[in-house]
Amino acid sequence: MSEPVLMAKSADQGGTTLHDHTLHVVQAIDRMVAALPTSFGFDRDCVRIGAVIHDAGKGHPDFQAKLKTGRLPFDPTRKTHRHELSSLLFLPLRPRSEWAALTDLIVGHHRSVEKCSKHQGLLDLIEYDPDETFEVHAAGWADWSPLVMSQVIEPLDVATRSIPLDEARAAWDWAVGHVEARRPGWSPLRGLLMSADHFASAMMAETGTQSVRLYAAPDLGAYNRRSALHPLSLLPADDPRPHTLVLAPTGAGKTDFLLRRCRGRVFYTLPFQASINAMAERIERDLRLAGNPTDVRRVHAASQLRLDGSEMVEDRRLQRHPGASVKVLTPHQLASVVFGTSGYEMTALDLAGCDVILDEVHVYAEIAQAMVLEIVRTLIGLNCRVHIGTATLPTALAVPLLELLGGEANVATVSLTDDVLVTFDRHTVEKHDSEDDWLDVLPDALADGEHVLVVCNRVRTAQERYIELAKRFPDVKIMLLHSRFRRRDRAALESLIETFEQMDGPCLVVSTQVVEVSLDISFDRMLTDAAPLDSLIQRFGRINRRRTADTIGRLRCVHVLAPPESARDVLPYKLDTVRASFDALPDGPLPELALQALIDTVYPSVDLLEMDAHTIRLYDERPQIDQLCHRPKAVLLDALEIESATCVIESDAAAYRAGGWAGRTALEIPLPWQTIARHARTLTVIETGHRPFLVPDAWYDPTLGLTLPTTDSDDRRFL
Repeated sequence: MSEPVLMAKSADQGGTTLHDHTLHVVQAIDRMVAALPTSFGFDRDCVRIGAVIHDAGKGHPDFQAKLKTGRLPFDPTRKTHRHELSSLLFLPLRPRSEWAALTDLIVGHHRSVEKCSKHQGLLDLIEYDPDETFEVHAAGWADWSPLVMSQVIEPLDVATRSIPLDEARAAWDWAVGHVEARRPGWSPLRGLLMSADHFASAMMAETGTQSVRLYAAPDLGAYNRRSALHPLSLLPADDPRPHTLVLAPTGAGKTDFLLRRCRGRVFYTLPFQASINAMAERIERDLRLAGNPTDVRRVHAASQLRLDGSEMVEDRRLQRHPGASVKVLTPHQLASVVFGTSGYEMTALDLAGCDVILDEVHVYAEIAQAMVLEIVRTLIGLNCRVHIGTATLPTALAVPLLELLGGEANVATVSLTDDVLVTFDRHTVEKHDSEDDWLDVLPDALADGEHVLVVCNRVRTAQERYIELAKRFPDVKIMLLHSRFRRRDRAALESLIETFEQMDGPCLVVSTQVVEVSLDISFDRMLTDAAPLDSLIQRFGRINRRRTADTIGRLRCVHVLAPPESARDVLPYKLDTVRASFDALPDGPLPELALQALIDTVYPSVDLLEMDAHTIRLYDERPQIDQLCHRPKAVLLDALEIESATCVIESDAAAYRAGGWAGRTALEIPLPWQTIARHARTLTVIETGHRPFLVPDAWYDPTLGLTLPTTDSDDRRFL
């Protein structure tokens, strides 16, 4: 009778054998060790052994039974089995001198070793009965360990021998003692094994070919282009100082200059999904047209969707994995290295020694600004080169950023001369006290064929104005964009903005601040709610953006509506800041040379929140986390005061339940928890994916997005 084939994945997860999965992890880890900075001191032979035995515990009969049945029959006496802990029993195959590294590679590659959210880490499990925990993980050892040796370990060129149970127990006890004695800090070895394991699970049989692409520095020669219309392109970017601070108006060529400052792999951070999508498409296109097709990935909740709404199959598999030549993301995707949440070691390894661009850092709220400063501290500790670009940076925030980066000795500070800045005067401001007066500018503007952008601070307001304007101007092309669309609908709408910009004749785009940063669009006129001055300046950057010899010196009008009286009506901003910003704006031409003084008037100081209680401070001599551990994600949510939720409409429920990760994400509608909290008790939760609330189809319109009733009646005012 032939021996059973040991499996690593169930049929619905690919049906991969334990041998094949292990081989894939070995292929991935070989590439990663060869490419990652030598400063980590990885022993290539040792980490390869760790990859070979990291899942050896999947040969345990409990694990094999679960793969076949989905779950074991209920037995209240059965104790938790974790396959990675059973893998420790194979340590005697290697010399004792390797056990510490092998344990770090293996023991925590799925669970924190202590205070695991499911109480399944090694130290959690042995807390109540150490002997019983060992017995559970060694059950049937004499029967299943030879199968692992013959099917997995020997074929991957690792010498094997029979390991008596008492010798396996001695190795187990040694590993427990090693974990108990761990030091504060992080484990690059844990991050390495997790990275290879996740990559191999995603790529499976393609791991060998796909891993060859990892960790390649991009050829950014495409950005050496020069143009008098983009004055930063005329400045040299070869300053030997590692870090950069660029202060320049929108349209001056900041993106090209920041990329010219990069020497290795690039992490490009931006605050909003729309700007991430646009930047990733732009970089990919620039490099492809220059003959340098590059692994450019974008990371956000819907990043598996193209701007036209179609799926990006390759992105879906690769996007969150390490080794991209260029990765475009938000700072929140880097926040794990600040808060120590699951996978932070993988992120730290991926970042180490890379170039990180922080674009438009000023736009973040106070909590997120404090997080960005903590990210900068960590990046410096990981030997990254940090490049900051902004059009509006308060001096009160610039000072601590420069101090963090090491001051003038380490930071190349770049700005434009006054005679160049005056050529960026392109806006004149009209301030309006009433909404009627504010909207009265539209008939003449549209009659003249203008493209008009209307920016609202709140989704509810944007929806209401869209309805009103669609009725008032039935013959004008109009669209609405905000954050509360199905992700696939929003991706298509983001693409449509460029179509609107390029069309002949008048058009209206009604939006929230999702269009505020780094979208390369140039409309003729803007109507905007009052907002913080830095946000307003960014919004203005979508108007009269294109610079040509004919447009320099031309002014286009931006119309700013006075702030409301109620603090609630100005959310998500602070009323005092919005009022001060409105008062600081001139009623007339807005000189570029005056912007810094206006910004510093509104922000004479910056209150940076104290985050020490939440951060792990990897850069300290004594970090606030122990090796082989991570913190629950709730720490991140608490620190950022973020509570988010997702919804799915009833007609999408079946597709959501049956779909894979990408298909489900495309159907989700994100929104703040507070927005849906009042309805939570009456709504069903789909117990899969991100556990979204199931909402009636009547609450969603493909044109308006999500609306919620404010009462139990059918009154659907917008929230």
